[in-house]
Amino acid sequence: MPEICPKCGLPKEICVCDVLNRETNRRIKVYLEKKKFRKYMTVISGLNGEEMKKTEKELKRILACGGTSKNGIIELQGDHKDAVKKALATMGYSEDSIDAA
Repeated sequence: MPEICPKCGLPKEICVCDVLNRETNRRIKVYLEKKKFRKYMTVISGLNGEEMKKTEKELKRILACGGTSKNGIIELQGDHKDAVKKALATMGYSEDSIDAA
């Protein structure tokens, strides 16, 4: 007997929770911070939990950069603001919910 998702009640193979979570009306903010030695860091906030870890790993792979996720934010090394917005859109997040300031 296949495992059942506790949220949607469907078998894990056809679970739609990830898609539904991405389509909700939350706001994802993408902005730059200047760090030591005039280095830039791209910061993404508005994601949470396991979704944040998956997104961080995928963004680091796509953008070929280092980074981390902590305290509810994802930090990527370098100025990747425009590329992050495009990458998030290809990962299934709504372009309307992504604010690139």
